[in-house]
Amino acid sequence: MASLTVRNLDETIKSRLRQQAARHGRSMEEEVRVILSNAIEPSVSSHGLGSRIKDHFAYLGGLELELPQRIYSPESPELRE
Repeated sequence: MASLTVRNLDETIKSRLRQQAARHGRSMEEEVRVILSNAIEPSVSSHGLGSRIKDHFAYLGGLELELPQRIYSPESPELRE
C-alpha cells in the first residue's frame, strides 16, 4: 500500500474532515480513503435519471402502461395586441 502526505492543509478543512469522519464512524484516514476513492471512480451509470429509475425497478417486470385516449384538447389561447 502506498502512503500519501498532504502538507499545508488548512486547519478548518482538517477540523471539518475530523467531524465528517466521526459522523460516518470512521477514522480521518479511512474517511480520506473513501473520499479519494469516490472522487476518482467512474460514475456508476452514464444513463440519465429516468433510465436509472427504470433500471432500478426492472425487477418488477418493466410493465408498460396503456394511456387512455385524451377526450379533452386544450384550446389555444387568444393573443391580444
